[in-house]
Amino acid sequence: MTLKNTTERWGAVSKLFHWIIVALLLVVAGIGLSMGDLPNGPRKINVYALHKAIGLTILALVALRLAWRLYAGAPRAVDGTPPWQQRVAAITHAALYLLMLAIPLSGWVLNSAAGYPLQWFKLFNLPALTGRDRELQAMAEQAHALMFWLLALLVLAHVGAALYHHLFRNDDTLRRMLPAWRRKPSLPPPQESSP
Repeated sequence: MTLKNTTERWGAVSKLFHWIIVALLLVVAGIGLSMGDLPNGPRKINVYALHKAIGLTILALVALRLAWRLYAGAPRAVDGTPPWQQRVAAITHAALYLLMLAIPLSGWVLNSAAGYPLQWFKLFNLPALTGRDRELQAMAEQAHALMFWLLALLVLAHVGAALYHHLFRNDDTLRRMLPAWRRKPSLPPPQESSP
């Protein structure tokens, strides 16, 4: 397996970015959906801090992933993919990247406007993006939640499209993003038997 992407498949670096970000998104979403119900106290503070630190990690990884994609390129569409599907896929991927950057940034603005310190896994502090501002805090909180649900819908569409290609079109769209992908061997043409 090559590190860099080829015209046929994703390389090891792109796959690693993809699956680490998927795992972190699942974790941060689970924490985000449940942390508001926690009783006030040290545990709640620690869970919120973990949510923020994972969000910042996603922000950094997505920025690195975009930089890698600009450097390494992307595979071409699988043969037989209609142009309209290629356009929809390109728009969906762009929206996914945009949201994966915007959601953590809106959380950072929300945290800054609320006046809370922001740490990355208790290792170092990050600067506030804005001063305390209740109105901005409320707007950032609404944007953070709205963009999360939009991201969830786009992720479901993305997974649905990958499964459609895998189960119904039986092409390599999904297989080439899976670890240890190998092209299905083509069968040799049947030999005619001699009389």
